[in-house]
Amino acid sequence: MNKIKINYINFFTVALSVCLSQPLMAGNSDLTQYVRPNIGTVHSRWFFYTPAALPFGMAKLGASTNGTYGNEQGWEAVGYDDAHTSIDGFPCLHEFQIGGILLMPVTGSIKNIPGKLDSPDKGWRSRFDKKDEHATAGYYSVVLKDYRIKVELTATERVGFQRYTFPESDSAHVIFDIGNRLGESGNVRDAYIRQVDEHTLEGYVVTEPEYVKKYQTGATVSMFFYAKVNRSPLSVSVLYRGGRTSDGTEIKGPGAMMVLDYKTHDREKVDFKIGLSYTSIENARHNLEKEASGVTFEKARTLAKKKWNEALSRIEVSGGTQESKIKFYTGLYHVLLGRGLASDVNGSYPTNSGEVGQIELNSDGTPKYNHYNTDAIWGGYWNLTNLWAMAYPEYYNDWIQSQMLVYRDAGWLGDGIAASRYVSGVGTNMVSIAFSGAYCSGIRDFDVASAYKAALKNELEWQGRLEGAGKMDVRQFVEKGYVPYNDEIYFGTSDKGSAFSASHTLEYSFSSYAVAQWAKALGKTDDYKKLMDLSTGWTKLFDDTMKVIRPRMADGRFIENFNPLEPWRGFQEGNAIQYTFFVPQDPVGLIRKVGKDLFNQRLDSIFVEARKSVFGGGKVAYAFSGLQSPYNHGNQPNLHISWLFNYSGKPYLTQKWTRLICDEFYGVTGEHGYGYGQDEDQGQLGAWFVLSSMGLFDVQGGACDNPTFQIGSPMFDRIEIKLNSKYAKGKTFVIETENNGKDSYYVQSAELNGKPLDNCWFYRRDLFKGGVLKLKMGKAPNYKWGISDVPYYGK
Repeated sequence: MNKIKINYINFFTVALSVCLSQPLMAGNSDLTQYVRPNIGTVHSRWFFYTPAALPFGMAKLGASTNGTYGNEQGWEAVGYDDAHTSIDGFPCLHEFQIGGILLMPVTGSIKNIPGKLDSPDKGWRSRFDKKDEHATAGYYSVVLKDYRIKVELTATERVGFQRYTFPESDSAHVIFDIGNRLGESGNVRDAYIRQVDEHTLEGYVVTEPEYVKKYQTGATVSMFFYAKVNRSPLSVSVLYRGGRTSDGTEIKGPGAMMVLDYKTHDREKVDFKIGLSYTSIENARHNLEKEASGVTFEKARTLAKKKWNEALSRIEVSGGTQESKIKFYTGLYHVLLGRGLASDVNGSYPTNSGEVGQIELNSDGTPKYNHYNTDAIWGGYWNLTNLWAMAYPEYYNDWIQSQMLVYRDAGWLGDGIAASRYVSGVGTNMVSIAFSGAYCSGIRDFDVASAYKAALKNELEWQGRLEGAGKMDVRQFVEKGYVPYNDEIYFGTSDKGSAFSASHTLEYSFSSYAVAQWAKALGKTDDYKKLMDLSTGWTKLFDDTMKVIRPRMADGRFIENFNPLEPWRGFQEGNAIQYTFFVPQDPVGLIRKVGKDLFNQRLDSIFVEARKSVFGGGKVAYAFSGLQSPYNHGNQPNLHISWLFNYSGKPYLTQKWTRLICDEFYGVTGEHGYGYGQDEDQGQLGAWFVLSSMGLFDVQGGACDNPTFQIGSPMFDRIEIKLNSKYAKGKTFVIETENNGKDSYYVQSAELNGKPLDNCWFYRRDLFKGGVLKLKMGKAPNYKWGISDVPYYGK
């Protein structure tokens, strides 16, 4: 999750399109039938609900029920909520710290404000019924009950399509709300909209997102559009929100809006194509002409469905329950939806300094890679990057080159990027782990030397470090081997230490290990030794009496009045019980420190207790539910914990608990989707389900010189992963189960490519070679299977 200080402490792209256009679907199955975007939308984040979008696309359209409220600190739930009963518009851009270009069709008299949920008649918002709403991957439709208008949305990569089917009306209108706060956009600094001709509009909005204000003071995010409409309006008026309308075809400044007026006959359709860009109106126009010239709404919808099926079918499952398939493909949809395009079809992209940069072009004029927005990768190495490496390596490679654009522009990697601006979600920086994971997984189609240099700098250097690069306390870690507890900055970090000192020490220890493993693979022995020494930093905070991680002061004393279940004091979005297990770089070392029997007893009892509260947050719809619990599946620091039994001699408990989490934490309703109102975080919780329901995971996130996949409990009879020939030797890797079922959690025996597999893991390279993993399942544990050797992790 990504939050700034809070008051309540308790608590696709050209390259991708080419790759995805390969014939991947077996039997032409429609996997979008299993995608339910409304799952988990109660108390969801701004970027979560955008059905009308393509995989990793820029144009992300959806209905908004309270997006016009904005949010105070940049992270609070706002946008679309399944429990709401009225809609305030249809935005075109949804990303972490990015929101803009809202359209709303209405009939009758014009209202100059959107109105509130509890008083919809005071604004232009409209009520709607769930029976009149349909959402799937690439398409959304709803009937606005108050206006009897049907709205339909779809998209190409950089162009949003909005279709309105009006009733007969002498006073039909389309509102363009450009200059007002929307979702996570922050305040509007400037805005502009102009009617170019009777079929064309253009404009921009410049915003100040809350996280940009914190991590790159003075910077802004700009969004540009160039729109075409099939019906010329009878008249056009302009206004500032809350003010009077006046005739005009141009308006500038915060609050700017435009209204197109129509006289419509019954069932008349008004279609908009909105080209989008983060660089200029001209590039928005170019994006529209390149992707959508001559493309009708119906064709765009058909193409969107085709591209989603091609992307989803990279991993095909059969058997299992209908509910499990819905969870699986909805989770995979969120993996593919998040972290979308920020560059144009011609390779133009917004630089960190606010200029327009240019990505190197191929001989045919297409960019060699693409640039992306991204929420922080905090925790993403346990879910997203594993799936990217497995089934979407071309995106993973692009993502690294995208991160390197910011590094070259500004000198530091950024763990969170909005139109290239720094928006570090939690003030740390885990990008190095993702870099190492890619290289060690054989994804190396980037400037390895420069990327390694950037990652090494991220781990070891502090002089001139920018706030947006996070880890402002890294000097203390490098010099002392741990980060001292220092609460001089409320909920903050400085060169003296951090209020989150213990969790930072654990995270920096892991990322040091990750780059050490990369150094080892590159033959950089001195770097390897230094970084591996830093990776033991967690031991300096281990309290041998309590057998937990405990924050220390600068003078070496443990903090006093210590409660291991108290969140926020030394631990970001968690507590000592949860974070003590954050030693993915040396799980055996942690088990030895705690004691094997106590480790297993404690961890198992934690899950027994956590199950009573749906594995963390209970049924309270709140992003920070579960922070005082011993386990909280709704937040990143906990996502590897259930897999640690594979290292402690009890892999059957990993099989049991991961299956139960899949069954019980995850749901298929608006309220119960990813826990109850917890933060899915741009595909992270969805990716965890996808991996775990396949029975695969990697505690080290691929950041090991010879990474592995550890085995859990697959939920399906057959899983087929289609491999990319550029990065893998094999064509497919198949997982087959026998005697699987609801209560058959436990692996009885295993075979890999026809040979007995006695370990609860195998090397990642074996997956990329292609082959078949067969698992015989049963209702009782096999205490002897999988305990021969602990999973390899580079030590």
